Amino acid sequence: MRIAVDASRTTLARRTGTENYAYQLLKALIQLDSGHQFTFYFRDAPPTGLFPDSPHLHQRVIPMRRAWTHLRFAAALFQDRPAVTFVPAHTLPLIFPGQAVVTVHDLGYLYFPEAHPLRERLYLQLTTRYSAHRASLILADSEATRRDLMTHYRVKGDKIRVVYPGVEGVDRATSDQITQVRLHYGLPERYFLFLGTLQPRKNIKRIAEAFAQFGQSGGDSEVAMVFGGNPGWLLDMARDVLPTLHPEFQKRIITPGYIPDEDVAALYSGALALVFPSLYEGFGFPVIEAMHCGTPVICANTSSLPELAGEAAIQVNPLEVSEVAAAMTRLATDPALAQALSAKGKLQAARFTWANAARQTLSAFEACI
Repeated sequence: MRIAVDASRTTLARRTGTENYAYQLLKALIQLDSGHQFTFYFRDAPPTGLFPDSPHLHQRVIPMRRAWTHLRFAAALFQDRPAVTFVPAHTLPLIFPGQAVVTVHDLGYLYFPEAHPLRERLYLQLTTRYSAHRASLILADSEATRRDLMTHYRVKGDKIRVVYPGVEGVDRATSDQITQVRLHYGLPERYFLFLGTLQPRKNIKRIAEAFAQFGQSGGDSEVAMVFGGNPGWLLDMARDVLPTLHPEFQKRIITPGYIPDEDVAALYSGALALVFPSLYEGFGFPVIEAMHCGTPVICANTSSLPELAGEAAIQVNPLEVSEVAAAMTRLATDPALAQALSAKGKLQAARFTWANAARQTLSAFEACI
């Protein structure tokens, strides 16, 4: 079977979210050595060695500055006539031949429309709705995303397959590595951690308020709250978050900015807990990454997070600041609980591998023929 793949998102130097999903999944598909013939289409020339060598992989660069998906990629599909086209994001070309599989990661723009500029939001709505109906099969990152597609876009359930992404390459750091990273970012020995883009959907303001409640209720005065990640749209920590807190707690909030990949494991490993009561997640990568590192997790009891975390995390109502604060207190004062969650988390995290995701994805391709 000849399979065409939109690999345009894999060439970015700093891959996040969708880009990393595309790269890891495509690499795992090649490593399966299924015998199917893959053609990866790129807008920009990929670095040498980006994907493993294989006699079953052809890489084709078709440059174009704008409308690449709908014009250049579509034209190549008409020329090559693959059996199946796969796009590891929400946007299929408007016109192209044959069967298609598409990944829909989440429908967050429907829940938080204010988090997207109007033009971007309209594009997401139109292309995702079209892709969901044009595709032969849809891959959803979670049962939560599957339900959203059925509810909001009237997609039949048997057309959607839940394929959890892999979460690998993040493992518990050594004590020396933890110390080095802690000193590099100026962190105390004990800290809570949030990791992700600092935006309203991530519930940043309530996390900060919960940390203040934790401190006011007698929490260790040496504990800090670390918000690791780039600033996002519609949220400014200095303007929207810190002024709402007592100065005592303002100075215990640390914002180191973007965290390079090489520091992520040590940052997780040194934390008392990952605090991740996000308001909406199609798939919460930090939850599983923290579990790989043996770090206890506090997460929301909404969207995809309960199915990812299972019984290996403390689940809270993300709208109730007092619940988040109480969970922080429990983990800061109960070593036995922290140890139990650490052990459960490692078992839970082991379920999410790129090899499993690739096998299920390949099965979807084969089902289209």
